[in-house]
Amino acid sequence: MTTRDRLLGLTVVVLWGLNFIAIRVGLDHFPPFFFAALRFAVMAVPVIAFVRFPKVQMRWFLLYAVGFGFGQFAFLFLAMDLGMPTGLASLVLQTSAPFTVLLGVVFLRERLVPAQVLGIVVAVAGIVLIGADRAGHSAIGLGIVLPMVLTVLAGLSWAFGNIGSRLSHPDDALRMTLWMSVVPPIPFLLMSLATEGPAADLASLTSLGTSSGLLALVGLAYVVLLGTIAGSGLWTMLMKRYEASRVAPLSLLVPVVGISASWLLLDEVPSWVEIGGAALVIAGCAAGVIASPRSRPKAARTQEHELVSSA
Repeated sequence: MTTRDRLLGLTVVVLWGLNFIAIRVGLDHFPPFFFAALRFAVMAVPVIAFVRFPKVQMRWFLLYAVGFGFGQFAFLFLAMDLGMPTGLASLVLQTSAPFTVLLGVVFLRERLVPAQVLGIVVAVAGIVLIGADRAGHSAIGLGIVLPMVLTVLAGLSWAFGNIGSRLSHPDDALRMTLWMSVVPPIPFLLMSLATEGPAADLASLTSLGTSSGLLALVGLAYVVLLGTIAGSGLWTMLMKRYEASRVAPLSLLVPVVGISASWLLLDEVPSWVEIGGAALVIAGCAAGVIASPRSRPKAARTQEHELVSSA
């Protein structure tokens, strides 16, 4: 991975780390599924009107859109609405990285060097350490189990989206990211009407003039413009250029930003154990990204082409 692309990856890390603050602000006002529907709907309308659909393998595009766009945020928003702390959510969601590496090995026949394996193990150990410490000090105690499970499922959905992104081979990564937003709004809106009710959705819209409503609009704008268009567009571009096992470990740095921002803005003060875990995450991520990959055998290199050709 070039220095330029590593810097782009770190830019995504910062954007996505701060994205959790914006999500928290939005969920403090909007019902979770309705907030998700709004998040994608405000993108989908101009995309349909003004953006040409990319040249892309359709079934892999749908895997990307459903995994990355719908599944990830359905589980994540529900988890945070049920009490998942903001900093911990940014941490547990990064289970997407080892999930992506595992799926890349299974479905794309990608190969790992020992330094990558060690780096991922160290980073995951840091995540487990931070998660265990945060759960132990959480005010909701064992009640955090369901939100954590939902967030892990969000990470798994993200991983499947990464594989879809890798296999889709779009001619333009940004246009594919923009068109991804067209898939989730209707399912999210139907889920909101069925589980949250039209009255709750309407109340959140009619109270946009309040302080929480204005903050929620700022959060929504950040999630759409920076978290999705900028962050996801750059991420999809990197997934197109490099093996999934090379890009995915970068996401392990997101909780470092997320926990730090939650500390500064939401008074979620990290313990020394969490700081030590964050150091492990940084070290493991660095080892996983900088390590030089092994050359893949010819049969393995053609596996991805065969999967795409059969679409």
